[in-house]
Parts: sequence; structure tokens; C-alpha cells
Amino acid sequence: MSWHPQYRSSKFRHVFGKPASKENCYDSVPITHSVHDNHFCAVNPRFIAVVTECAGGGAFLVIPLNQTGKLDPHYPKVCGHKGNVLDIKWNPFNDFEIASCSEDTTIKIWDIPTQLLTKNLTVFRKELMGHARRVGLVEWHPTAANILFSSGYDYKVMVWNLDTTESVINNPVRTICCHQDVILSMSFNPSGSLLATTCKDRKIRILDPRAGAVLQEASYKGHRANKVLFLGNLKKLLSTGTSRWNHRQMAVWDQDNLSVPLSEEDLDGSSGVLFPFYDADTSMLYVVGKGDGNIRYYEVSADKPHLNYLTEYRSYNPQKGIGVMPKRGLDVSSCEIFRFYKLITTKNLIEPVSMIVPRRSESYQEDIYPPTAGTQPSLSAQEWLCGMNKGPVLVSLRPGSEQLSSQPPLPERPPSLNRTEQLVLEDGQRPFSLPEGKMPRRVAEHRLEEKKTRLTNGFDVFECPPPKTENELLQMFYRQQEEIRRLRELVTQREVQAKQLELEIKNLRMGSERF
Repeated sequence: MSWHPQYRSSKFRHVFGKPASKENCYDSVPITHSVHDNHFCAVNPRFIAVVTECAGGGAFLVIPLNQTGKLDPHYPKVCGHKGNVLDIKWNPFNDFEIASCSEDTTIKIWDIPTQLLTKNLTVFRKELMGHARRVGLVEWHPTAANILFSSGYDYKVMVWNLDTTESVINNPVRTICCHQDVILSMSFNPSGSLLATTCKDRKIRILDPRAGAVLQEASYKGHRANKVLFLGNLKKLLSTGTSRWNHRQMAVWDQDNLSVPLSEEDLDGSSGVLFPFYDADTSMLYVVGKGDGNIRYYEVSADKPHLNYLTEYRSYNPQKGIGVMPKRGLDVSSCEIFRFYKLITTKNLIEPVSMIVPRRSESYQEDIYPPTAGTQPSLSAQEWLCGMNKGPVLVSLRPGSEQLSSQPPLPERPPSLNRTEQLVLEDGQRPFSLPEGKMPRRVAEHRLEEKKTRLTNGFDVFECPPPKTENELLQMFYRQQEEIRRLRELVTQREVQAKQLELEIKNLRMGSERF
């Protein structure tokens, strides 16, 4: 009889959540009071968008990511809907384009200007009109450009092709009418060839998004699904919902057979909806409960028990909604593998929470950052509509590697700087110093050698900011120990070289005395 230890080796076993400091949060944000079960927040590497309260219609805020602190009460809004905004999603291939849907039965596509908003944005680029009742969800296709999906309270899923010159689109390219009640969630597989939905009738369906045909349907009575998610390339689904005894529950399904779940796990007896987020790069699953303060996370495997509990991030501040940063916007220098933006309505606060893998080394960690989806679509809208399927175009997160960008970057400084300040900012040196190319060779070599002695693993020991947390203090201690060890090795090498040189001089003298 073989014995299997309970301990399971994993590089993500000690992942911990690190909330941002007060000055790095977004304060005084008028977060919506809607009771709709949605995220109410969308994030990309440039902006954070939040559904807000607005009299006489629906609106949302678009805040530059680096504009933290207290928000101006008169900050401009994106407003144009006649009813409350229910969902917002950034285009994965364009950081300056966002889709919104509303109770007024319309979907609007907005172009966010590269400059900061100075007044309310009311002019939209496109308006999609096809639903008979309010629209609750919008989803961009993960690999095809200009393909948008929407679901409404008319029990229909509509497929829109935005690759047209028309500003108002009245007819979708496809309408899927297989649902018998309100659609609660939608999720694509990595190539976008399959669409999974959950409905208020508590059934999970897998659809062909182009033909609108139902490929699989779950009618299991022991699990009432609320949200559903494709688990990357594992050919499995994860759903969150409730059990027969109204306990919050997760279930893993085989996408080719939805008759019975592969595994089920009860969590607790709370009533808030569970939002699942899956990171295919690390095979980690994060479960966020509406009204909870904690975030549970698991490691997903293809073999049973499929879900391996790691730990949870705990907080006393309950979240009403949640936003997630795409992988290309993470800080790889601090080993950040996921980042949440918690909407805390009790404090009118948006709090970033970073999930970090504790590592001592400051170098790029290749094992936790595999190639991830970039900003370039792999298919055009017409190619996808004609039946082609392709996976996402992958890019590396290594600093300095070529990143794909769909729009020019935001200006890092105001245009009112004088020439002297521009020289200081651009060259990183004083305006009257010689550029590197015109320096004397000895001076340039001396500066390069001096810079090399200051850098350790790309870290400047003389420009280290004071630590703010215990973890940062430990990291600074490890870096100092590494620097001391390196200097000791350097001193030992110099001593050995000096002894060898003395021995050679002594041998030369003895040889000259013999002759």
C-alpha cells in the first residue's frame, strides 16, 4: 500500500495579496448603487472605468491609471445613455475604445481621447440598436477584431460586426434565441470558437457563436449555476452558484459532457454572487464574492481533484464590484501575477490589490510569466464570420521586449515644459552636460564603470526608496545581503590576484639573480 503525502508542491503556494497604500487608491469615487450582479469596473494598462451615479441617465467615469488619490467631485463623465449603465468592457485590442450597455436597450461604443477629459463626453462613435429590452452584458471576442456580443432581458444574444462605416447599427449579424430566461453570464474559450452561457433557468449551455446552435446543455439539478467560465485550454468549465441547500458552490465540468459535474465544492452559506477569474498563464483561479471582503484562490489541474485550494486574501472592506488588470499591465519587477481593483461603496474607494509571488531575486522570473495575449487580433471580423478560428497572438512580458500597441501612448508630461526641462527629462542628465556620443572616451568609460558598480541585478543601491511595508523591508535586507556577499567575493578575487602578482614578481627577480 503506497502512501501519498498531503503536501502538494507548487510555486504559487505562498502567493499573497498586497493592498495598495492610501495614496495609491482612488478616493471619493461615486460608485453606482445598482443591484445588478456585474463587475461595474473595467481596467486596462491606461485607464480604469467605473460605473457611477448620474441624474437623468447613465454614466461612467474613465480615470487615467496613474491619477490616484482623491477624485475631483466635478470630474468629467462619459454620459449619453438614457438609462442606467449596466456593463462596460474595454476593447482588448484598443486601450482607447470601450463598450457600454444600458437599461435604454442600446449599446454604445466610445473613443476615449488621449488627452485628459476636460468636459463630459457625450459623443459616441457607434450605437447598436437591436434589443427590445434592457441590455445586461457585453463581451468582446477574444481573438477577432471588431466583434462584440451582447445579451439582454429579451433572452437574446446578439453578435455585432463593428467593422462598418455606419454610426448606427440596427441589425446584428447573428441573433441567438435558444435561452428561455435572462442570461446571467457569458464566457469564450481561448480561440473564441465556443461560447458558454448561464441562464436564470440555472442551465449551462455551450453554443456555436456563429451558427447559434446549442452544442451542450447541462440539466443537473444539484447545482444552480450563476456564473460560468472556460478554464483555458483544459477543455473544462467552471461554474459558481448554489447547491440544493442554498450553499454557495463551485463546480467543474467537462465541456464535452455536461450531464454531471466532475467535482463540486461548497464554500459557505452567504448569499452574494461569486465572480470567478481564471489566469491561464499560471493555472490559478480566483473567486471573489459580492459583498465579501476576501478573495479565495486555487490552483487548477487537469486531474482530480481539479481545484487545489491555496489560501485567501482577507479584508474587512466588502466589495460591490471588481475590476481586473490584463497581464500586460502588471508589474513584473515585483513578481505580480494578478491585480484586482475592489469597488468599496462604504468608503467611495477603489482599492488595488496585487497578488504577488514572493521571490528574493530582482531578475525577470521566466517561469511565472509565460507568453500572454497581446493587443494584436489574430483574425479580422470577416475572417471570423467566414468560419476561421485562431488562438490569441502571444507576447512576452520581459521588460524591453517588443510590445504591441494599438494607439500612441499617453503624454507623460504636460506640453508646457521649457527646453531645459525637456532636456533633463529626456536625456536624464543636466542640460549643459555633453551627450554620451561627444564625451571623451576616458570620461565615458569611467562613467560606465561607475554605473556598473552601482547596479546589482538592475537595482541602483543609491536610489533605493525607504521601505513602506514589512515585505519591502525584508526585500531590502535580502538585497543588502546579496550586495555584501558580492563585494566580499570581489575583495577575495582581488586579494588572490595580488598574491599571484607578487609571486610572479618574486619568480622574475629570482630568475634575474641567477643570470
